[in-house]
Amino acid sequence: MTLQEQLNTPQRAKLRGVDYRLLVESGALDRYARTELIDGEIWAMNAAYSAHAKLQAAISFALMTALRDAGSSLVVFTAVSVDLSDDANPEPDLVVAEDHDKGPLPLAKVRLVVEISDTTLNNDLGRKVSLYAAAGVPEYWVTDVEGKVIHQLWAPEGEAYAQRSEVAFGGRIEAVTVAGLVVEGALA
Repeated sequence: MTLQEQLNTPQRAKLRGVDYRLLVESGALDRYARTELIDGEIWAMNAAYSAHAKLQAAISFALMTALRDAGSSLVVFTAVSVDLSDDANPEPDLVVAEDHDKGPLPLAKVRLVVEISDTTLNNDLGRKVSLYAAAGVPEYWVTDVEGKVIHQLWAPEGEAYAQRSEVAFGGRIEAVTVAGLVVEGALA
């Protein structure tokens, strides 16, 4: 395509993280309740209902307990915006990371991302895998509510993870990238 053709062809305008945060802070997205920036596009997220919230609380408690037992200084964030790249600020259900107090959580502090999939499994095992792997998130867990398994993915390569395993609810899951982080029977 020539430069003239490019100038005359409508183009999709992608937002940068800084643009998105300005919209959030201004209240322009308030009517959507929960949003995240994925590949420069604003995505309105599903409402989190009781079953989702209950599971999120259980996993958060299990992770916090396991981190404490391991003597780790890492913390568990709930529904925090993560600055993955210039055009991606997703809001995962849970993030294990180094402590941070201001603005979105920087990618460099992230050790583990957890998504709870009661209605979003295809997206969480599709688009979100590509997003997190491409950014270099070291480990990613997808909690499949209907299948009653946790998909554990690690070793990001390009837009995929080279290593995967599945752990049934109630089983023992050990983080590959966070030393000493072991959760046993939390989702029985």
